[in-house]
Amino acid sequence: MIKEPVRILDTLYKYTFVVLGCGLILYWCKDLFVPMFMGLLIAMIMYPVCVNIERRGISKGVAITICLSIVVLVFLALVWLLFWQLSLFWQDVPSIIDKLMLMLPEMQSWMENKWGLSIATQNQWIEMFASNAKQDAGSFISSTFSATASTLFFLFVIPIYSALFLYHRHTFVLFIKSAAGDKRHSKINKILSATTRTYYKYIKGMIMVYIIVGVLNSIGLLALGIKHAVLFGMLTAIMTIVPYVGIIISAMLPISVAFLTKDSLLYPLAVVAVFSFVQYLEANVIFPHVVGVQLNVSTWATLVAIILGGIIWGIAGMILFIPFVAILKIVTDHLEESKSINILLSRKD
Repeated sequence: MIKEPVRILDTLYKYTFVVLGCGLILYWCKDLFVPMFMGLLIAMIMYPVCVNIERRGISKGVAITICLSIVVLVFLALVWLLFWQLSLFWQDVPSIIDKLMLMLPEMQSWMENKWGLSIATQNQWIEMFASNAKQDAGSFISSTFSATASTLFFLFVIPIYSALFLYHRHTFVLFIKSAAGDKRHSKINKILSATTRTYYKYIKGMIMVYIIVGVLNSIGLLALGIKHAVLFGMLTAIMTIVPYVGIIISAMLPISVAFLTKDSLLYPLAVVAVFSFVQYLEANVIFPHVVGVQLNVSTWATLVAIILGGIIWGIAGMILFIPFVAILKIVTDHLEESKSINILLSRKD
């Protein structure tokens, strides 16, 4: 009677130590693992394309170059779109400042009547805010430069990892089979085949998320009567591929348009409310549900992957941990001893 609870506790302890150990290793070595697994993700997405090109009689090296060129061109197009929107917004900055200066006395009078804040106090707060902004500018520029240098290094290393994974794919498969043992060779082939399909479903799910978010953004902007609502809605959805920064920069343009073309401040605030609500739905409902369906992973497991990935690797972890969970689910599909974990990860319709 006592042995069964003890066995269960021993199993829980083992799982706990394994999870904590893996988590610590992933956290301490994130500078190594993040670009490497990003490269692996790109390599596995491009693997079917690379194989199809090779079947046409083109050498492996040329096929890999073509595949990576496609990825680089798509990335550069997104970067250009980001800077294009930023430049358009920058052109409107003088008009926004002029309108703010015209509205400032009216806003100060409203705050004085509504909240009892004297105009002198408000001016003192504005001066204090401007002084603090100047003091923080140096640290902000320093941190931005550091982050930019790290990002540029990752952007340089990731394609190299992708090319190496694609070129030496047979070596990596042999390594996995050797580590798994002779008895599991057939299972390894099934797992690798299923993993390739899973990454395809992941990308398909992401595209569906962007379409849904773009439609919701467009509907919200159309309801507010904002010019070029569909354009702004879809562009903002596409730019969410760049976490946090993309949505902020892309949202500035419709917000500034609402500010310049409408007579009330409620319209820009309403645009912010629309984007905030849609982003909340995307993060907590649309993304876990749609991507979870495509990967056949439970919504619970998807949310845990997003949160855990954010804790360990930040933004990169939020992107990478979802396919990690999908791969873990595929592995547990083929291993009887991991049936309990598979129950947690599997989606129940």
